[in-house]
Amino acid sequence: MNSENLNQQLVLQPLGYVRSPFKEKFGLPRQPGLITAVNAHIQISPEFADPESFSGLEEFSHIWLTFIFHQSIAKGWKSKVRPPRLGGNKKIGVFASRSPFRPNLIGQSVVALKKIQTDNGISLEIECPDLVDGTPIVDIKPYVAYCDSIADAISGYATVKPSDTLVVKFPTSIKRKVDACESKYPGFQDLIREVIGLNPAPAYQNSEQHREYGLKLYDYNIRYAVEGNTALLIDIE
Repeated sequence: MNSENLNQQLVLQPLGYVRSPFKEKFGLPRQPGLITAVNAHIQISPEFADPESFSGLEEFSHIWLTFIFHQSIAKGWKSKVRPPRLGGNKKIGVFASRSPFRPNLIGQSVVALKKIQTDNGISLEIECPDLVDGTPIVDIKPYVAYCDSIADAISGYATVKPSDTLVVKFPTSIKRKVDACESKYPGFQDLIREVIGLNPAPAYQNSEQHREYGLKLYDYNIRYAVEGNTALLIDIE
């Protein structure tokens, strides 16, 4: 088979879809493993939900996920992009980044595998990933520490793990709304604190004295204002 024939026949079929609290790119953790308040799930499609296919996977603590940046399909790809870690203004080549605006829209993440559920089809419970709700998963592989972890690897401009940069404050009226949401989504308050605490806004906006933002978690729209290193929740709709 020559390369032209391969190009015509290359087809990816989703194994399943991610179910996570993140509905859009804004507020999404920029890397996996940064949010610990809640977990996510991969619901395996019926045609791949054969328990035999997952036999032995429970022995691994982490897995590789290969997925499609489905929310970027209509936007096409870009040869140069602006990574958040470089402030959102400096451009570098797309292949020196993890930008979703890639020629084939393929991404990879390593996540902790918490549980394999088989009571209603097959679902993988994973640590909360850097994936929006509905992300198509096209491959799952075990993470193998001895070869996948390289102690002396050089990570270019991404040498330090992001940490909380904002102190998140909940006014009394908002705290009551958050408490009401906890019965539906356990860990909701901690999730808000972690997501906003990582300051999802572009770095070039951080110099502005006061700015309001909105982000979606589950089926709620959360509005907050940033002043200095403090984020004050305004409303939950």
